[in-house]
Amino acid sequence: MKNKMLKGLALLSVLTVMFACNTKKEEPIAVDKEQVKKEIQAKEDEFAAVYNSGEIKSIGYYDDNAITFYQNRAPLVGKAAIVEFLKADAVASSNKISFKTTEVFVSNDGNQVVETGAYTLVDSTNATLSTGNYISLFEKKDGKYVCVRDMSASDGQATE
Repeated sequence: MKNKMLKGLALLSVLTVMFACNTKKEEPIAVDKEQVKKEIQAKEDEFAAVYNSGEIKSIGYYDDNAITFYQNRAPLVGKAAIVEFLKADAVASSNKISFKTTEVFVSNDGNQVVETGAYTLVDSTNATLSTGNYISLFEKKDGKYVCVRDMSASDGQATE
């Protein structure tokens, strides 16, 4: 009886080890980085078009809980606060902005993207007023990327 019990425990131990070591490995999802870069650039182009129109009602670019870090001001928390800031900024200016995605870093599952890029701000005569760089974090929600965090920095020298 003791021998059968030992054999049973040995068999149970071997089976436990086999099942524990034989975990199913998930296949990596193939993410087309160039396609993601095109999607993000399209989001940037749409953002610029809405901003440059001066009629900012809402921007699909941002998630409802987004936080953006503009220069020389406290962070803007939430899509509503960001849109209100952009409305005031766009109305006060006839300047036009454009964005150029330089790199994207895509998560293995394709659900998050960190974008780095550059922006250019021009006046009504197309003279460059300002240039700079930005970094944005996007998450895929309902099949579309939305910005959840972003930050920009001007290339210009600080004036005193």
